[in-house]
Amino acid sequence: MQNIPENLAYLLEDETKAYGVLATIMPDGSPQVTPLWFNTDGEHILINTAKGRVKDKNMRARPQVAMIIMDVKNPDHYLQIRGKVVEVTEEGAVDHIHALSTKYHGHPFDLPKDHVRVIYKIKPN
Repeated sequence: MQNIPENLAYLLEDETKAYGVLATIMPDGSPQVTPLWFNTDGEHILINTAKGRVKDKNMRARPQVAMIIMDVKNPDHYLQIRGKVVEVTEEGAVDHIHALSTKYHGHPFDLPKDHVRVIYKIKPN
């Protein structure tokens, strides 16, 4: 991923289990923030949520986002990322949430039956 300082690149590795905090924009222009799991494909930050949630609606309508990715063991080490959602897809989203749950908790996600999962690809600026 471009423009990531070498000394902080470890925050993007699955082994680190760093948490992200995503900021989206509400219809009235105010910010909305959500802590979340994430991973990368080497070019994008990948996040996953249920269709219809506030962040889902915000990112579909206003794809500009910001994130903080913080080392939970050393909160002074963090990345600030601003970018844009460049792809939204349901394809592979159930497998993705299971992979994220396994990364963070060691087991597949307990998926509610009524949830439609969605992956968002964020291209950092």
